[in-house]
Amino acid sequence: MKLILAQGNPGAEYEKTRHNVGFLAIDSYAKEKGVEYQQKPKFFADIAELTDGEKVLLVKPLTYYNDTGKAARTLADFYKVEPHDILVIHDELALPFGTLRTREKGSDAGNNGIKSLNAHLGEHYARIRVGTSNELADKMTPFDFVLSKFSSEELEKLQSDIFPKINDLIDDFIAGTHVSTSHKL
Repeated sequence: MKLILAQGNPGAEYEKTRHNVGFLAIDSYAKEKGVEYQQKPKFFADIAELTDGEKVLLVKPLTYYNDTGKAARTLADFYKVEPHDILVIHDELALPFGTLRTREKGSDAGNNGIKSLNAHLGEHYARIRVGTSNELADKMTPFDFVLSKFSSEELEKLQSDIFPKINDLIDDFIAGTHVSTSHKL
């Protein structure tokens, strides 16, 4: 079994914000696979289920970004999923918009959502880091920037170039291909 967990914040006010690129990406994947989410309060998450050789859960925690470890731990315990079978998709302020980096483990590097996940799971789970930085990042506080909305041009690039690549990376993870790499799209 695999858990694909996206970082983000629930609620309409956070839709299409940089901090929610994980939610946007996993929604793209769910749409491609033709699966829909169901709210699962006991897991603190919206979850879509698919079978791709094995059971795969697409998870959007409802705990807010900085406490996603709570949902991840609850799911991992219930389904007995080891950290190496968990993939997390999250925004990365330190990377330029359009850059994707994958890692098999690592520290939180100042990301509070990853800090929560590391506290609940340890550091040995895979990640897709989605670069969100642009020229506005230097003109705003980090807090305001990550909660700012993507431009229409950025949203178009996410849909046309970045999410298809993320979908391929998710498929690779599910198939057991764990490759650390960097992509500039």
